[in-house]
Amino acid sequence: MSIQQHSEYEERLDEAMSALKSCQQERSLESCYMCEQCIGCDIRSTYIRAVYESMSKGETGGFDF
Repeated sequence: MSIQQHSEYEERLDEAMSALKSCQQERSLESCYMCEQCIGCDIRSTYIRAVYESMSKGETGGFDF
């Protein structure tokens, strides 16, 4: 795995986290679970996918901790 790949996953995670936090602030929420749109939310789904990809570094299966 190259450093560029690592940065790509981390950059996507940072962007997704920023979008999620912004949404929560706009709605005056501390957690997505308090939002009526939690299930099926595109922002939350993108964040969850970015977390998974960041942990797995694009590989299927286990995580690189």
